[in-house]
Amino acid sequence: MRVIYPPRCLSCGDLVESDFGLCGGCWRDTPFIGGLVCDGCGAPLPGEEGTGGELCDDCMATPRPWSAGRAALLYRNNARRMILGLKHGDRQEIARPAALWMARAAAPLLTDDTLIAPIPLHWTRMLKRRFNQSALLAQHLARHTGHEQCPDLLLRRKRTVPLDGMNRQQRFGTLADAIIAHPHRIPRMTARRVLLVDDVLTSGATLSAAADACLAAGAAQVSVIALARVAKDA
Repeated sequence: MRVIYPPRCLSCGDLVESDFGLCGGCWRDTPFIGGLVCDGCGAPLPGEEGTGGELCDDCMATPRPWSAGRAALLYRNNARRMILGLKHGDRQEIARPAALWMARAAAPLLTDDTLIAPIPLHWTRMLKRRFNQSALLAQHLARHTGHEQCPDLLLRRKRTVPLDGMNRQQRFGTLADAIIAHPHRIPRMTARRVLLVDDVLTSGATLSAAADACLAAGAAQVSVIALARVAKDA
């Protein structure tokens, strides 16, 4: 099978040694996050490893409803291309290795009772796109980590307009009350830790709305993991 279908780079299509991998050039062009990071959103911070709990300017200016957050990549260069391919190009095979990168970043957030759940799509967007990229990432993340997942823990009860081009205040206003807990799934999160999964963290408006919905439904604590974080220097 490898002779007929040799492994190819997820990004550029060049030959690679293993399935679901990146070639050397694409790996170097993929901005993985490492070192000291913001405890609230996972954005990289200057300096050496700290004692924990360091926050970036955004998280200090806008307190988050979740307890901690991480991201695997910066949203630029090859990371941006892969995420757009997953989200709009039907490149669903990207979700499997991407979730492995997320699992490494999310390791400090996971406990034995953590329930993994994706940011939901409105049903009209599901009809158009046919899949929820955040749900795919959550599914593979649960497989990589061995944790329980609930793909419909949350519902998006109103279709919001695209957030591109909006400022922070507009984003948060648009998402207000847009996401609620699924009434039949509330017992699954009651008094439990929930890890919310999204593809990109920009202002945090979507994840904030989802975290508020989980906490209102009785979750003990909420943390978040994004495949990529939009950073100010991106």
